[in-house]
Amino acid sequence: MAAVHYLKDYRTPDYLVRQADLTFDIGKEETRVRSRLLMTAQRAGTPLVLNGSADLLSVSLNGRLLAAEDYTLADGLLTIEGIGDESAVVEVETVIRPSENTTLMGLYESGGNLYTQCEPEGFRKITFYPDRPDVMAVFSTTIIADKTLYPVLLSNGNRVDGGELPGNRHWAKWLDPFKKPAYLFALVAGDLVRTDDTFTTQSGREVAIAFYTRAEDAGKVDFAVQSLKNAMAWDETRFGLEYDLDIYMVVAVGDFNMGAMENKGLNIFNTKYVLADSRTATDADFEGVEAVIGHEYFHNWTGNRITCRDWFQLSLKEGLTVFRDQEFSADRASRALRRIENVSALRAHQFPEDAGPTAHPVRPESYVEMNNFYTMTVYEKGAEVVRMYHTFLGEDGFQKGMKRYVERHDGQAVTCDDFLAAMADANSFDFNGFERWYSQAGTPVLDVTGRLNEAGDYVLTVRQHIPDTPGQSGKQPVLLPLKVALFGSEQGAFGEKIAFDYQGRRCDEAVLAVSAAEQEFVLAGVGRAAVPSLLRGFSAPVILNFAYSDEDLAVLLAADDDAFVRWEAGQTLYRRAIAANEAALAAGAPLPEHHALFSAVEYVLEADIPPAFKALLLQVPSESEWWTGRRDIEPLRVYRAREALLDELAGRFANEIGRLRLLAREREENSGLAAPYEYHPEQAGWRRLRNAARALAVRAEPKMVDFIALEYGAMAHNMTHEWGMLQAVNHSSSEKRNQLLARFAEKFAGEALVMDKYFSLIAASHRADTPQQVAAALRHPAFSLKNPNKARSLLGAFSRNIPHFHAADGSGYAFLADRIIEIDGFNPQTAARLVQAFNICEYLAAGPRALMRAQVARIAAGPGLSKDVGEIVAKILES
Repeated sequence: MAAVHYLKDYRTPDYLVRQADLTFDIGKEETRVRSRLLMTAQRAGTPLVLNGSADLLSVSLNGRLLAAEDYTLADGLLTIEGIGDESAVVEVETVIRPSENTTLMGLYESGGNLYTQCEPEGFRKITFYPDRPDVMAVFSTTIIADKTLYPVLLSNGNRVDGGELPGNRHWAKWLDPFKKPAYLFALVAGDLVRTDDTFTTQSGREVAIAFYTRAEDAGKVDFAVQSLKNAMAWDETRFGLEYDLDIYMVVAVGDFNMGAMENKGLNIFNTKYVLADSRTATDADFEGVEAVIGHEYFHNWTGNRITCRDWFQLSLKEGLTVFRDQEFSADRASRALRRIENVSALRAHQFPEDAGPTAHPVRPESYVEMNNFYTMTVYEKGAEVVRMYHTFLGEDGFQKGMKRYVERHDGQAVTCDDFLAAMADANSFDFNGFERWYSQAGTPVLDVTGRLNEAGDYVLTVRQHIPDTPGQSGKQPVLLPLKVALFGSEQGAFGEKIAFDYQGRRCDEAVLAVSAAEQEFVLAGVGRAAVPSLLRGFSAPVILNFAYSDEDLAVLLAADDDAFVRWEAGQTLYRRAIAANEAALAAGAPLPEHHALFSAVEYVLEADIPPAFKALLLQVPSESEWWTGRRDIEPLRVYRAREALLDELAGRFANEIGRLRLLAREREENSGLAAPYEYHPEQAGWRRLRNAARALAVRAEPKMVDFIALEYGAMAHNMTHEWGMLQAVNHSSSEKRNQLLARFAEKFAGEALVMDKYFSLIAASHRADTPQQVAAALRHPAFSLKNPNKARSLLGAFSRNIPHFHAADGSGYAFLADRIIEIDGFNPQTAARLVQAFNICEYLAAGPRALMRAQVARIAAGPGLSKDVGEIVAKILES
């Protein structure tokens, strides 16, 4: 049985590494790695234990070659006795075979080039080392390779030496002057094209920027390069943090398990988040590139210069850096729009995770396989925890806390508690109860009531509870910020923002510090009927229940100056309509009328609202968001209820949607967006609205598919246009839909990232023949299960396809289970991501639950099951 690692068992390392000198001698079939480690004992007389799984060739201690009896090698641990009381030099030689490494962890081959991925525990696949984040060393790396096969030789830090060698070989030496843990080590060797630029820091230093790609991709990095320069300038302006090396390098690779990796000075990126041009990338792709480029750069300080003490503290660097990249994106575009997008993603993916069998705290208590904790909880919920510091303290207070954090811990490996202490100490703020966000799993639920008392004060009563999750029950209340305002609901004062007295000051907005199971807050001096605007800006990652009337929601939708609350008012009306449809379907009754929702949609369609925000207001909540926290879910019934609502909205407002689509097209064309295309948030908003309107228009009039097929070439000015048209027709049963997708695939056959879009369209379609089309896609010459992007695009999209994944006969579950078993044989990390589609198992109704559970049990019983997948399926079966 796989070992379980517990936070409570943490102890400081027995040995530290002051200096790590690595030499890679790259051959055609294998690579020899020599490491020279200058060790310092923390606990005299203890054996030295190094992690590793590479083939061991030799070990030396203080210049003496050790015989086999001088050490033990078992279960991935190299143990050396008699290391000495103070310091020692340990030299290890290993051999690795990158071309055989299909896990994409450690040093692996992709397209003839070599790349590394060492977070969290990939470095041990390369050599033997104390592979833990609290062992930080200065690294030098020498790379020797054939000059023709590997003209580019890269590693962390600054290049300090290099030259030619006999036999058409060459070498390069890199030195990273900043201490780092092994998970931040990086090496790239191959035939790559370099795109250069520079950035001048606020102190006047010129930093070289170098992006490395395949030759055919070099023309698609301009946006990423500019995004990096924007991020560097933003971090100086907003956080006062300046880049510290002479060069910043980014390498793009198509075979990569993650989005990107922040290795010091040498970021390795999935091509998805580097390559973008108007022909192959949508507006959303450009936004993704900007965000991820920013995220990895911001790690230079929040992750690299200051790293996590142990892997349980992963959110220390990831939650903080996600918050920083969200703020960067918000400052670059519409803050309100970005906030709603973040909340929508959190609810669709993290809330279900918090309510499912794999629920875990932001700082987990235990793990079997560390790769399984690169989750929405650690990243996105972790970012919400950081945002709550900001909400309590304000921008100035938060920056004071950041400054204290950096001053205290630069060059150290620290904990989430250290971050909390820096924020509290810098601001003399009492965060008592806030620490529970790190230790308790689950999404807090706030049940709120409001009333106007006889004195004219508006009284809010807040009840807080956190549901039980696997291994945790009887949870304590957490400290959280509840941002509130009040709006008039009476005739003559409709939508007027109402001032009130709170904590000795007159204000029209307040942050309430909720910290108990039940609290009462008095907003004094209101004097008239009011509608409360609650959880403004989504001030805490909670589920909030308040008995709003339809009239209350109309006030908030029309008049609230907080974009999130306006959007949430509309979402609440959508959810109520879906619930009513679902109940009618269950009872075999006619579908009800949704007068309040229709009035709200009519308002949205006609009101002067920014185009991107209007598109969001027209977006109906997904099934996964709707059923979070529910039990006995009938997925197909929920799907039919939602589809019926979309059909009714499209039909009822067909004329208004048609006018909106024409308006969006006109605004786009009049602003010169058709050609040449340029990504800009404001311009992207009109394209977003046009695509949303087109999707509803096709639903209202299926024959529009014929028009789109006829005019496709003339209308496809850029990928955002093409993607919008294909999404609009994707569920159509017309043969024209198949022809359009085939035309798309032929046009972009040589573009790997665009083919990912093609495969996701195939897998997301609600057409009756989708299972057959997905099976055929597995055999497509552009598809490979061994490429994580391809696997995610096809299988990930299929797992979110409600009618087919949740097919009544269980065939969708069986199909995905077969692919997971196959992928687990060569890339457990990708398989573990896909198997989480089964997390909903215990919350399904009896029929689908039994079918899904049978497939999970089949996966669990398979021979050679990885720790990655085994840990997750065990939790599902135990739930």
